[in-house]
Amino acid sequence: MASSTLSTHSSPLQAQDARFRNLYLHPPDFRHLSRCDADFAAVYADFASIFNFMDPFFHFTWIGVDFVNTRVKGRQLDFCDPKAVMQLTKTLLKLDFGIDFQLPKDRLCPPVANRHNYILWLKRLLDSSSYQLPGQSLTGLDIDIDSESLQWARANVERNGLANRIQLVARQRHQPLIPLEELGIASIDWVMTNPPFYKSQHDMLESAKSKSRPPLTACTGSLDEMVTEGGELGFVVRILQESLQLRERVQWYTCMLGFLSSVASLVNQLKEAGILNYAVTELVQGNKTRRWAVGWSFGPMRPAQHVARGTKAASTKMSLLPAPTEADVLEMDICSSIGAFAQKLEGAIGSLELISWEWNHEALQGTGRAADRYAFSASESRYKSL
Repeated sequence: MASSTLSTHSSPLQAQDARFRNLYLHPPDFRHLSRCDADFAAVYADFASIFNFMDPFFHFTWIGVDFVNTRVKGRQLDFCDPKAVMQLTKTLLKLDFGIDFQLPKDRLCPPVANRHNYILWLKRLLDSSSYQLPGQSLTGLDIDIDSESLQWARANVERNGLANRIQLVARQRHQPLIPLEELGIASIDWVMTNPPFYKSQHDMLESAKSKSRPPLTACTGSLDEMVTEGGELGFVVRILQESLQLRERVQWYTCMLGFLSSVASLVNQLKEAGILNYAVTELVQGNKTRRWAVGWSFGPMRPAQHVARGTKAASTKMSLLPAPTEADVLEMDICSSIGAFAQKLEGAIGSLELISWEWNHEALQGTGRAADRYAFSASESRYKSL
């Protein structure tokens, strides 16, 4: 478990913000990466020398994106080779984030783009539902209970001069996953986790057998990283149970899940616990690798609708998504005095006990935020744009 900071960006840093948002919209050019990083050039050259002798229609992927040999030049990499997968992660972190990242051969090597998407979603979640001003630091917990992984994390933190921003805390399996009391912390802004997928080693092996073809990328994870009691859902339910005690001491509890069935079960348990302020999104890199992220909060502020309902109906059941929070409530031609009508409308809505109500006299447009007990047309909070 790591306590770290996630900073929002004010307007002077909008260009940098946009850069990170667009960083992995397209697959990287491996040939270009090989020119920029000698270590990556070594694994790229090894595969390219083999690749030239293969059938020109040999299939290969970039984190779930299909390519064919001669059709997309500069993007050949053997994702079944753990060495190549690990070096790609190291190279992307080095070139795109300035991070010198080291990892043992027997631990999971996280795909950068997928985790980057998770962090971007978490940032949007906080930005659209926080009372804090942009530019202020946010503090959260990154949960882990594997001692060796924490040792490597500590070395990476120190190597990159981040010890003043990241504190690592070792946990045991039976201990609370969010130990705010033990750490003497009153509150934090977020919790994020990518829990082990499987309930048992047998479950993991059976899942591998059921697949019609080999996985898209090499898996180098240890048993502790792949297996936990109750699988990924069991791990996240532990966080849910702790959140029922901590409540608003954490602004957003979030997790990344690999099975849609886990998303469905978690959402049902959130509803059963009376938690209606939640968010679901799809983390898609390419057209094959698919993950979901779920977050929930006990605070009154709802996130923006595109953040809370960040998934397509075709891939996720609509019943899993939270209620809409944005709606046009009035659209009509006004024949009488517009000014008089606008004044009455502003006064009527302004008289409600809202969290906030802002009226633009020039645009004749207003936006209000309501807590759960104050709603215009349903029991859920709404953004109202007129």
